[in-house]
Formats: sequence, structure tokens, C-alpha cells
Amino acid sequence: MRYPLFPLGIVLFPGCNLDLQIFEARYLDMVSACMRRGEGFGVVTILEGQEVGEAARRFSQVGCEALICDFQQRPNGLLGIRVEGGRRFHVGDVSVQADQLTLAEVQWLDEVEDAPLQVEHADLAALLGALAEHPLVADLGMGGAVGGQQALANQLAYLLPFATEQKLQLLEQALPAQRLQLIQQFLDQMQGEMTA
Repeated sequence: MRYPLFPLGIVLFPGCNLDLQIFEARYLDMVSACMRRGEGFGVVTILEGQEVGEAARRFSQVGCEALICDFQQRPNGLLGIRVEGGRRFHVGDVSVQADQLTLAEVQWLDEVEDAPLQVEHADLAALLGALAEHPLVADLGMGGAVGGQQALANQLAYLLPFATEQKLQLLEQALPAQRLQLIQQFLDQMQGEMTA
């Protein structure tokens, strides 16, 4: 199946919400087709190129399915949609249509069963709780108490100000426990840089 891709300057994670403003014809058509079929589209991270105009020249090989959960016309007349991250995928063969919409063969990545939070995750869970106080995070309906390692890892990876390469490294991790370990490492590095 040829799956439509939306290259963006961000890394989307499963279970995380993203608000998008759609104005290019190729993406209006894509969103319309996705809504008709009840399907999502793929968000991949731009590594070279831009979000508007021509198709991005280079983007991440791992992406996240975006499922449309809400839409509205913005005060500026443009279409606003809210998507929630779904399944992770690996990008295969890519083609670009005449309208510059990128299509790709995708291979869905297996997700392991979620695991309950452990004692060693208490600090990370408290950090997510603190992030929930931020108005932008609250507007997205994210943060606060989570039920397991998967949600904690994905939301922290999405919300914390890590470098794009670090976020992509986190998205590629198959196990939520590995993702949480890596998040702790990145936080320790950030703290070390701030105190140096």
C-alpha cells in the first residue's frame, strides 16, 4: 500500500497529540481522502528541505502514523486538525506525485506489550506531571498521570526539548523501558551541560 507522508520539522510519538494548520492543496486533498477512508497518514521528520513547497529532500526512515481526531476552520480561514500519534513505521520505497505529495511503502513496527511503571520511574513520572502544568501541554490534553511505561516514555520524548536526532533515536526504540533509560541519559547530559 502506498501511504501518504507529511514531512514536518517535529518528531511525533504514539499517543501524543499534534495540532496542524493545513493550507497546501496537496495536504488538503490528503486530509480529505484520509477522513473519507477513516485512515491516517504518516508523519516523518524533515532532515533536509522544508515543510512547504517542494517535497522534502530527505526525511527520517522511521515515522509515526497520525490519526485525525478533530478538525475545525481556524479564524484565519485555514483548516486546523488535531492528530494523535498511532503506530510507528519504517519508510520503504518512496515516490513523489505531480502535486508534490510524498507516498511510501511502509512497514509497521511491532509494539511490545506495555509494562507498569516501576519505582525507578517516579522522578520521570513527576517530571511529566510538572509538564502538564504548562498551558501548551494542557491545551494538547497531555501530561499528568499515565498508566504505564509506554505513555510515560512517549509523552516525555515528545514534550522535552531534546535535539531532533535524540528524539528520532527514542522513536526507534522498541521497548518502553529502553526509551525511558535513554530519556534519563539525555536528561543527565542536559543537566551536566547546564552545570558545566
